[in-house]
Amino acid sequence: MKGVNSPTSTIDPKGLVIGWSIIVLWAISLVFLLMWDFSWASPLTYLAVLLQMHLYTGLFITAHDAMHGVVTSHKKLNHLTGWIAAVLFSYNFYWKLFPKHHEHHRYVATDQDPDYHASERFIPWYLSFIRQYVNVWQILLMAVTFNILKLFLPTENLIIFWMVPAVLSTLQLFYFGTYLPHKGESENKHHSHSQSKNHLWAFLSCYFFGYHFEHHDSPGTPWWRLWRVKEGQTA
Repeated sequence: MKGVNSPTSTIDPKGLVIGWSIIVLWAISLVFLLMWDFSWASPLTYLAVLLQMHLYTGLFITAHDAMHGVVTSHKKLNHLTGWIAAVLFSYNFYWKLFPKHHEHHRYVATDQDPDYHASERFIPWYLSFIRQYVNVWQILLMAVTFNILKLFLPTENLIIFWMVPAVLSTLQLFYFGTYLPHKGESENKHHSHSQSKNHLWAFLSCYFFGYHFEHHDSPGTPWWRLWRVKEGQTA
């Protein structure tokens, strides 16, 4: 199994293609949905919200992979891709996320882990998680952007397809990528649980991050290869 010090040359060019495909799909989908004359009675509306939520989560996962240097072996391009993906995810600041995520790996499930909450109760833990990764500058930038965009686009569309999926995505990331993996006692060295093997559900739920022990055991593996680690193959 390959770990964090594994050579990353084998990820090229797939990592960049996958990362930028998520970014471009998110952008194309958002542009379409912001101009869509949708109907509240149509199930397609709610499916579109879920799709956009999943693409938002993909933005964060791309930024996350960049923090581990596994989008591309080209260091500057790797960080640039992560920075862009993070900014598109409600103005997250990549270089603020970077040290916190590595603290999570270093001090997982301890009082020094910024992603952990000792109560292990869902709502306090989620609120603590949000406080770690949302700041006043993001809120101000989102507010300014919203007020500019609503001059040109329907307010309902902005709320339903831009704002709501972003909020839902934080729940998706927290529930499948933090809460379930790190809740409760765990005797393994990474203090991490891992969902049962089901590659389709693992992708749909959170880009294979339900395979969380595998991620901590092999942080040099990009998200799109975690299923191979779960299979016991080399990353």
